[in-house]
Amino acid sequence: MSIISSFSKPANIVIFGASGGIGNAIVEALAMDERAGNVIALSRTPPDFDSPKVTSLPVDIMDEASVAAIAGQCADAGPIDLVIVATGILHDGKRLRPEKRMQDLDAEAMAEVFRINTIAPAIIAKHFLPLMRRDEKTAFAAISARVGSIGDNRLGGWASYRASKAALNMLIRTLSIEHARTHQAGVVAALHPGTTDTALSKPFQRNVREGKLFSPEFTAACLLRVLNELTSNESGGFFAWNGDPIEF
Repeated sequence: MSIISSFSKPANIVIFGASGGIGNAIVEALAMDERAGNVIALSRTPPDFDSPKVTSLPVDIMDEASVAAIAGQCADAGPIDLVIVATGILHDGKRLRPEKRMQDLDAEAMAEVFRINTIAPAIIAKHFLPLMRRDEKTAFAAISARVGSIGDNRLGGWASYRASKAALNMLIRTLSIEHARTHQAGVVAALHPGTTDTALSKPFQRNVREGKLFSPEFTAACLLRVLNELTSNESGGFFAWNGDPIEF
């Protein structure tokens, strides 16, 4: 049974961040799904996938010209059914790391986090939402994080990452309103993947409760299942890996 059964068949799918842990696992899951048609896997350095369904292409999400060019290539395959932006940054293992207190704020580091976590998904949406199929269900989703919930923030810290994801959530809500005017069956959503065993979470896994550190494969399956169940009535929302809505 297909994990994306609510989408048209064969579905044209685009995944940004295909070289990352979650993005890679999503591509692998879709490559084995009977309903998936063309799966275009995008990243700065695209990995090879052993599937005739998958086409790996390079893109620089920080360069709008690169995003626009790849959108033109993707459009050649026909209307797009599903776009997942599985990119993001929390740290770079060097200068950029989540702040523990206000005194740790650095303007350049904060701007870099916003460029990757907020601005890049906005530019991707600008070029890809108009390419979505109009006559059936579609979905555009970006990976957010529960720490981006303003209502759920009780610990402070991680100011740049929190703020960039909160801004992403607002962007998703705003885009969903405009998108609904031309794509009545479209879904635009922010997704919280839970703590997944990837390079992004690696330095912070010691305090994760037993059973709450997910494999990329588990997370990919959960996120695809959530997208399969969402309808246009829930467009603009923020949802956890298990489908629960998260307050903004």
